[in-house]
Amino acid sequence: MLLILALIGTCMVIGDGVLTPALSVFSAVSGLELSMSKEHHQYVEVPVACAILVFLFSLQHYGTHRVGFLFAPIVITWLLCISAIGVYNIFHWNPHVFKALSPYYMYKFLKKTQKGGWMSLGGILLCITGSEAMYADLGHFSQLSIKIAFTCLVYPSLILAYMGQAAYLSKHHNIESDYRIGFYVSVPEKLRWPVLAIAILAAVVGSQAIITGTFSIIKQCSALGCFPRVKIIHTSSKIHGQIYIPEINWTLMLLCLAITIGFRDTKHMGNASGLAVITVMLVTTCLMSLVIVLCWHQSIFFAICFIIFFGSVEALYFSASLIKFLEGAWVPIALSFIFLVAMYVWHYGTLKKYEFDVQNKVSINWILSLGPNLGIVRVRGIGLIHTELVSGIPAIFSHFVTNLPAFHQVVVFLCIKSVPVPHVRPDERFLVGRVGPKEYRLYRCIARYGYRDIHKDDLEFEKDLVCSIAEFIRSEKPQCSLGIEDVECDGKMTVVGTTSSNLDGIRMCEDDGDFSQMAGTSELKELKNPEKLRKRVKFVVPESPRIDTDTREELQELMDAREAGMAFILGHCYVRAKSGSSLMKRLVINLGYDFLRRNSRGPTYALGIPCASTLEVGMIYLV
Repeated sequence: MLLILALIGTCMVIGDGVLTPALSVFSAVSGLELSMSKEHHQYVEVPVACAILVFLFSLQHYGTHRVGFLFAPIVITWLLCISAIGVYNIFHWNPHVFKALSPYYMYKFLKKTQKGGWMSLGGILLCITGSEAMYADLGHFSQLSIKIAFTCLVYPSLILAYMGQAAYLSKHHNIESDYRIGFYVSVPEKLRWPVLAIAILAAVVGSQAIITGTFSIIKQCSALGCFPRVKIIHTSSKIHGQIYIPEINWTLMLLCLAITIGFRDTKHMGNASGLAVITVMLVTTCLMSLVIVLCWHQSIFFAICFIIFFGSVEALYFSASLIKFLEGAWVPIALSFIFLVAMYVWHYGTLKKYEFDVQNKVSINWILSLGPNLGIVRVRGIGLIHTELVSGIPAIFSHFVTNLPAFHQVVVFLCIKSVPVPHVRPDERFLVGRVGPKEYRLYRCIARYGYRDIHKDDLEFEKDLVCSIAEFIRSEKPQCSLGIEDVECDGKMTVVGTTSSNLDGIRMCEDDGDFSQMAGTSELKELKNPEKLRKRVKFVVPESPRIDTDTREELQELMDAREAGMAFILGHCYVRAKSGSSLMKRLVINLGYDFLRRNSRGPTYALGIPCASTLEVGMIYLV
């Protein structure tokens, strides 16, 4: 229930990312109605709004930092503009409107209008549209910047603008048409065109906030296994939250265009956006009450008071918005339902796949029972097995060994992890450890990359990987290299840098130059084959009396294996429901999850692997 509740709020944020740009831009463009005849403005508003939306989404790939720098002057100009217009209207039409700040008039309004006033609350939600996106925008801006901007500039400007409109309407409430475009009619006639231009630009800015918030929340869902893998482009080297997701960007654009062309009416768009906004707020309040108890360790009584106070107000607005279901409010519900089904199916399938991986991990005792040769023929070369497990041996390895009679003389279990920092220092790139006894030649390597790190090409990565393993072999502690306590030593990792950063460690050279004359170094080399001219491979190692015979033999075997070639082994799993599973589970796993897996992106590391050296091992997961 908690997962579904959180996913409902998440899906409503995504739905809001579709509705808010369409509503903001179309509302700004609706000011053209004052300058054109009724017959022509409807034919102009929709094309202009669609063109602006296409332009807005085309800017997203430049990143929040550049787009924010471009839009900041527009935001400040817009806020100062509506503040000045509000102050003018207050003093010109009704200076006593400031009394509306008292909550007493809210109570008086609801008491007088009763059901009609309750139903009108759904439209009031448009005044606060976008504030719910501040939580998602915390990935792009600091808490302090949001607090200062909202308290000192945004909130006072909005209050003055709405009070100015109220002052104008208090003197012109007999003209019904004014209610449709209350803001523009309250602007002095000489300023309407400049204000219209600034309003359109401000609408683009307001849309930018919810779009970036949508990117953030989808990235977080993907990291938690609740959203199919998408291509995430980091646009800033300093701030982790500034990202761009091409697939989501263009999907949002198409849905925004469909909403704009389909509705062509701010009233229906407002009803849809209002329901999405208040649902996000209501879910946030429910989850916040859990945070108060579980994370802040406050009393349950305090959490109950919190949810009653804020939840009752939001529930009132929610019911008022839900009553407009047939007048546009069905859109966020439909969008959220589609996203909810996709996200829940992906989460369920990912969870079942992970449980299968954990339950079918190969134990170290199974490896020990096979003996040094793993019960098969060990051929020359390095077998590089990609896995998402940072501990244990993946089931795909036992599947391969069981069904094929040969494997490489050196086996490396490689796990590539992205960490939430811009860059990982080269001297902290690799974590290297040994799996099983020394003579088994099984190693585990975890390569860590920051979200702004550029992955090296295959040859450079292969060279760094082999040198990191060689350096681990050279600097390994004696108690873990004797083969006596291998079970205890398994799982212990050593931080090893890349070749460029590890100047005092082992380096690899493919040259005919005489490196043995270098001071303080010795070399391990493979002699030229007299029958076939080959490039000589050398490990240039620091001169050290601690390198014993066994270590030299292991380094020599690693060098020979590297010279023989490296094979990249990828697991290709097919998840299927067990026989006897319920119809719903078979639909979710066999159809839903399989469809999403086939149409989502693969792991990032798989993109740079040469096809000629790739071996995919298929395996069926019965969950």
